Amino acid sequence: MVSFHQTITSQCWTSNSFLCVGIDPTPALVEQLYPQTADRFLDFCKSIVERVAPYCCALKTNHAFFGAVGQEQQLATFIRWVHAEYPGLPVILDAKRNDIGSSSARYASEAFHRFEADAVTVNAFMGWDTVEPFLSYEEKGVFILCRTSNPGSNWIQTIGEPEPVYLRIAEHVQRLARENTMLVVGATHLDALERVRQTAPDVWLLIPGVGAQGGDTAEVRRLARRQDGLGIVVNCSRGITQHDVSAEMYLHEVEQSAVFWNRALVVKP
Repeated sequence: MVSFHQTITSQCWTSNSFLCVGIDPTPALVEQLYPQTADRFLDFCKSIVERVAPYCCALKTNHAFFGAVGQEQQLATFIRWVHAEYPGLPVILDAKRNDIGSSSARYASEAFHRFEADAVTVNAFMGWDTVEPFLSYEEKGVFILCRTSNPGSNWIQTIGEPEPVYLRIAEHVQRLARENTMLVVGATHLDALERVRQTAPDVWLLIPGVGAQGGDTAEVRRLARRQDGLGIVVNCSRGITQHDVSAEMYLHEVEQSAVFWNRALVVKP
């Protein structure tokens, strides 16, 4: 079976971009485009992918937007549809899961069996033993929260200078040297992004925080790529999917935004 590591490497070259498109179906957007359909969350996600697939190396969707409205089955159907219609385009499930061992094993099963995601985001706060159930799926990707893009992340993640919590996580992942173990580092903390790359030179990074959050793509490319020129997956969600336009113009704007971010995050100019 092809691993997530192999898939994301291949797709970066295929799309010539580090762009990951985040698809978060807010009720307002879904109702605007598909007010009458029973499968409107699924239909919304499909319509986005049909416009952005040529321009990205991955998709990311957040479990919360489906779970909050009882539409987890549409999430599972969506991921299966992507695999069938766009083979080789990986889907990252943004769930930030974790718990004690037995519960964590069920969360891993949910991500990789029920939803059939190619990768998942995981919170290591409870200890590394709670991450291991996810890592047992060696062909899947596991992105460990490290230095997140939200404003309140300083509260815990920067404790312990000169070796703050987030660098201890990065150091541990680098030392493990496992292909399927990766990190989440926000583009809103460029100094931390540079320090993480220095600490974990071989690890793939999922980088949120460009687009609506204002991260600098040129600096991200300069600071975060590995020596081989790869190693980053840069997520843009609202910058691609949120537009104050008519329903008739909405998908056109989505595609134009995907083209823009594809070029801003090009692998090889």
